[in-house]
Amino acid sequence: MTETNNFHSQMVGWAKIVLPLCALGLLSTLFLFARGTSDPSDFALGEVAEIAREQRVSAPEFSGVTDDGSVIVIAARSARPDTERAGTITIDDMRLRLDGTDGSSVEITAIQGEVNSVDQEARLLGLARLETSNGYALETSGLVAQLRTGRIMSDGVVEIRAPFGQMTAGQVIIETDANESGQQILFTKGVRLLYNP
Repeated sequence: MTETNNFHSQMVGWAKIVLPLCALGLLSTLFLFARGTSDPSDFALGEVAEIAREQRVSAPEFSGVTDDGSVIVIAARSARPDTERAGTITIDDMRLRLDGTDGSSVEITAIQGEVNSVDQEARLLGLARLETSNGYALETSGLVAQLRTGRIMSDGVVEIRAPFGQMTAGQVIIETDANESGQQILFTKGVRLLYNP
């Protein structure tokens, strides 16, 4: 009886060592064989050549503070330096956000844009959409944001959806007033209002 118990104890002792080692071996082979080999032909060689030729950053984000303390954040899908103009970065799918010290905010999106570090300004090119935290939605053909002052100005005619109706204006300027009490939206150069009471 003692010999049987001793054999059983030895078997249990060896099983405690051998079985975990077998499990580790099975897991390691599972991970080794689960990896697929990638064939170089899977990648489009044209894309690789384009990426190698062009300096580009994916999903960049720039941020800063204006003179009055407002925070500007610029984000994009991609950005690349402009080889013809020093200090200029060309941007795709540009998004600009300006958070004022009074709690107001402005968000702008455009298909393309550029940031000029020499002039300290960002240009949103093509169709630009602007939304303010107080309910204004604007569309225009381009905007310029001065990064030092936080002043935003349209390049041309603006179509506006306001909380009280619809408007068109020759230009819009968004800036902090002289008393720095908050952001002001100024519509100029011929304003037309369709009031919805």
